[in-house]
Amino acid sequence: MRTRFAGMTDVGLMREHNEDNLLVMPEYHVVAVADGMGGHRSGDVASRLAVSTLSDFFSVTVGRDGTWPFPADPNLTEEENYVVTGLRLANRRIFDRSLKTMADFGMGTTIVTAMFDKNATRVTVGHVGDSRCYRIRGEKITQLTRDHSLVSDALHMAPWMTEEEIKRLPPNVITRALGIREDVLVDLLTEETAAGDIYLLCSDGLSGLVKDPEICDIVTKAPSLDEACRVLIERANFHGGLDNITVVLARVEPEQQG
Repeated sequence: MRTRFAGMTDVGLMREHNEDNLLVMPEYHVVAVADGMGGHRSGDVASRLAVSTLSDFFSVTVGRDGTWPFPADPNLTEEENYVVTGLRLANRRIFDRSLKTMADFGMGTTIVTAMFDKNATRVTVGHVGDSRCYRIRGEKITQLTRDHSLVSDALHMAPWMTEEEIKRLPPNVITRALGIREDVLVDLLTEETAAGDIYLLCSDGLSGLVKDPEICDIVTKAPSLDEACRVLIERANFHGGLDNITVVLARVEPEQQG
């Protein structure tokens, strides 16, 4: 099997500039979406640094005898090691940069990354923050990542909390991001793929405004991945465009398809 990719980003209707960045590297079967956080333009700096670091890391190490900044974990697959190491390296670069100037102090970025093996039979998803990865298989959409947010953590760690108690929590507090501390814990998921699967990576500018069933309907009915990206962004703007909107799609196809 093989993978086909598409990606698009938009400033939305309410923000002055775009702090999202995306990465599409078909040659290494890697995609990523980063959503920057921080005052002034430092959110853009953080997300751009995350994406450029990943790009540099994969370019130097995949298929080459490149130097790794962290020891490889023998308990992880090759793709899992690439994803974790790339994200840890991005975290360190953002953290170091944030200490150099007051304008960048405290900046960070959420990120979600997916890397397919060479035959596209397996995908590894790594994420930090609330940028998400979904899998669309047939007519069903499944969220593969769990948001690192105060609300999500509360639901996960204290399932006995009532709906009223959850509603009282601040809705937009991120509990994990790249660049906030010297090192970072990356959540990993690896699964087998099937022909026809579509993996969708997005910032919360999409997932916060467009419901999962609507996302699934748009992606499955669009004539191409590029058109699906365009319509998803259009729909998020229709619902208010409250934040920057970024979406990347990866479709698993039989090798013989053109």
